[in-house]
Amino acid sequence: MNIKRAKEYIKDTVRLYLKKDEEGNYRIPVVRQRPVFLLGAPGIGKTAVMEQIAQELGIALVSYSMTHHTRQSALGLPFIAHKEYEGLSYDVSEYTMSEIIASIYDVMRESGIREGILFLDEINCVSETLAPAMLQFLQYKVFGRHRVPEGWVIVTAGNPPEYNKSVREFDIVTLDRMKILEVEADYAAWKEYAKDSSLHTAVINYLDLKKEDFYLVETTVRGKSYITARGWEDLSTVISLYEEEGLKVEESLVEQYLRNPRVVKEFTAYYDLYQKYKKDYRAEEILAGHVPAHVAEKARKADFDERLSLMGMLIDHVQHEIRENMEKLDYISSLLVHMKAVKNNAEDVLALLEKQIDGRQKGMEALQKAGSLSDREKRKQRSVIRFLNDCVKQLRLEDLPDPEATLAFLKARYDEEVVAYRRETNETGQKLQNLFGFVEDVFGSGNEMLVLLTECTVNQDSAKFISMYGCEAYRRHNEELMVSERGDLLLREIEELEL
Repeated sequence: MNIKRAKEYIKDTVRLYLKKDEEGNYRIPVVRQRPVFLLGAPGIGKTAVMEQIAQELGIALVSYSMTHHTRQSALGLPFIAHKEYEGLSYDVSEYTMSEIIASIYDVMRESGIREGILFLDEINCVSETLAPAMLQFLQYKVFGRHRVPEGWVIVTAGNPPEYNKSVREFDIVTLDRMKILEVEADYAAWKEYAKDSSLHTAVINYLDLKKEDFYLVETTVRGKSYITARGWEDLSTVISLYEEEGLKVEESLVEQYLRNPRVVKEFTAYYDLYQKYKKDYRAEEILAGHVPAHVAEKARKADFDERLSLMGMLIDHVQHEIRENMEKLDYISSLLVHMKAVKNNAEDVLALLEKQIDGRQKGMEALQKAGSLSDREKRKQRSVIRFLNDCVKQLRLEDLPDPEATLAFLKARYDEEVVAYRRETNETGQKLQNLFGFVEDVFGSGNEMLVLLTECTVNQDSAKFISMYGCEAYRRHNEELMVSERGDLLLREIEELEL
């Protein structure tokens, strides 16, 4: 299965393991909660999906790589305890708490979140001294003499032996204690994540053209040659930073992330071509509805690779604005909650606002400590806190005479944010319309239009934006293509009947 399907499967498993009965007991007892074993090649996103699951379920996440753990660090260190049995004193061996289990209690104390996922990576690379203890841990959630707290689900991950010389193959007894998910690299699934994470358009466009270069592991006369999803994501990040600093992206940079000479050369050449496309086709002008005749003609005569790159640039540009717009909507909605609370308690607004700021700050810090705060949620929380802080500062300077004046001031500030949001929404909606208009004028209802419709449909933010605010061109072309597809299907059925 691909990593997207594995994510949904693990998410459902965690949710069911944490389900309780009427008396507050977990429906599936600990001994029957089989840990998940995510088995797949390196760099395909196993760790990333665990972070996403924790964020989406609102639970904590504690991650450990088992490669560096010894028996002592995992099970605890021995010490001598003095005990008395039936009137006689004895020296007895005890063990300190496992570093791993102690980390769970630390997260629970610091975040206030009582349920979570304990994610153990490279589980099949444990040291020889620790391997015998894994059977007890996988079935009973016990390290040494200390048990993983209730409400914590164990998910493990590892690489097949062909990718890692340190792998120890589990025996049947151990494997029979786990739910095994074998995951393969899949570009289509990764592309959804890549677009949601705003990876560099050049990376996505290149892989759209050469999907076979998404994941490669080969043995050559010069040693291992490999490319992973992690490599592409890290390369995307560094390219964006290089562009911000005005630095040139060269082969010597690319080869630090993509360990395959052919792909390094081909991607670097494509990146240079992509930069040329950015200059030739000014995305901002096209999306503003100002398309010079020579630009439209150039696009019309372009070959397949150039058209695909152009579509990628334009779609990425619009979807980036749509994503920001949807984030702004979440921010506005959060502000509205605070404004309603202030309206219902207008006697001491400053104290209430400061309490709200403190609550937001502590909530964000708790999620951060629990490892379940997404970048998107972090941006929203910071924006809300910044707005509330600005209001507090201005109210102290204004020294308004009564509660009504204070409420009027806050309403005016909130209305400014709403007006700005509506203006940005209209601008973004117009750019989306202009993009459809450009594709329609230059390419008609061909593959380019199908690509645009598909991207707008599968992208969550785009689909939500269109459903909320509409897009006449999207609706019209979507209906046309659906009719066309039904017509093609009918023609094929008629041909099969040999009428």
